[in-house]
Amino acid sequence: MSATPVNRVISGQVTVFSRGSNSMSLEQVPLGIVIGILAAAAAVIGVTGTLIARFADELAVRTGLGEAVMGAVFIGASTSLPGIVTSMTAAAEGYPQLAAGNALGGIAVQIAFLCVADLAYRKANLEYAAASVANLLQGVLLVALLALPLIAVALPPFTIAGVSPVSLLIVAGYLAGLKLITSAGERPIWRPLRTRGTQREENEKPGKVRGSTRAIWMRFAVLAVIMIIAGYAVSADRYRDCNTHGLSETAVGALFTAVVTSLPELVIAVAAVRQGALNLAVGDIIGGNCFDVLFLAASDMAYREASLYRHFSGGEVCLTSASILMTAILLLGMLYRQKQGFAGIGFESALILLIYLTSVIVIVN
Repeated sequence: MSATPVNRVISGQVTVFSRGSNSMSLEQVPLGIVIGILAAAAAVIGVTGTLIARFADELAVRTGLGEAVMGAVFIGASTSLPGIVTSMTAAAEGYPQLAAGNALGGIAVQIAFLCVADLAYRKANLEYAAASVANLLQGVLLVALLALPLIAVALPPFTIAGVSPVSLLIVAGYLAGLKLITSAGERPIWRPLRTRGTQREENEKPGKVRGSTRAIWMRFAVLAVIMIIAGYAVSADRYRDCNTHGLSETAVGALFTAVVTSLPELVIAVAAVRQGALNLAVGDIIGGNCFDVLFLAASDMAYREASLYRHFSGGEVCLTSASILMTAILLLGMLYRQKQGFAGIGFESALILLIYLTSVIVIVN
């Protein structure tokens, strides 16, 4: 008889039972220790996230990569590693919907995090000030990558060595899109209209952080490793297979593991905004989300029973569609460029938050 994943708090201890009668594993950790670990990890994320944003802003100027590319490639990808480990592990252990929920829920909540970053920037709407070629291209790439899993759901169950061809397309599309974004930043043929509120990266000069470029890279790398470890710790990945309060695997992945593994992105985005690195904040979220779509491809490769997309249900389709819609609204906001909106945020931030909350209600029910 197969056991249902259960998470119980009994006598101040967290007890976790894994699926399967022959492979049942039991972990008992005092609840106080678990809370202490999470609090310590959250504190580490707060400190390292602020420093990472500062070093990344300096490296963006020194290397000429620009804040948007720096945020997407170096910050977005590094802070996403705890999430990809969580999804791959869940898929390998036979929880495909949990893996997909973690990936798609992380993308959705990180777009919603831009609303928080928008609130932290009081001079103008964040999308108004951070409009750039790189951020717009990253948004378009994200929409294209998110469309591929929906196509996979409609395709016949064909696989190559147990992996859906769509997963290979996701990887190839991400790499091709990244190359396009980098080259477009070097020789842009389109530029946003410059206003008083628009951040001018080209006017920034190095020198905010002392030390050689190599030394700053080393500090950035060390902090990124610390952030990865702290992000994995705060995700409490050992308890990922809980069916708390009767929630589905998709809901647990989207509402619990996805949110906590996305905390580094939130901290870095807010820290970057407060330091004036607006394109870095937006690039961290959008570019990081492009990388997060790779979670699905990696999970599909880790899940050996069939294609991961065969297990997509209404929850996964809802999260994917909501993420596409939120990204499209974000792009509209960067193109329309409303300077001030309701409650000090743009119309796009208000709509994004509304769509995210609606999608949460749908997958819970």
